[in-house]
Amino acid sequence: MWYAIEGHDGADVLASRMAARPAHVARLTDLRDQGRLLLAGPCPAIDAEDPGPAGFSGSIVIAEFESIEAARAWADADPYVEAGVYTRVDVRPFKPVLP
Repeated sequence: MWYAIEGHDGADVLASRMAARPAHVARLTDLRDQGRLLLAGPCPAIDAEDPGPAGFSGSIVIAEFESIEAARAWADADPYVEAGVYTRVDVRPFKPVLP
């Protein structure tokens, strides 16, 4: 089943986010290579493609896991969690409809 994983950034975490980004992206690349990643990306904190020093408000990942518990375990092991970037992570079932 597909799951939406939404990580919410804390305040002033841009430097920590950038330091943990290579490990974060490596995990996403692994999901993609397994055919289990629908989409992933950050949410700019301002209405701009490149938010600069404003940073990001969080990230969204939609990926396939065998259960919600497996999705939560994967989300809990994210390098952004370990680095203190995310203050909260929500995991919900997701049903792709379009396109």
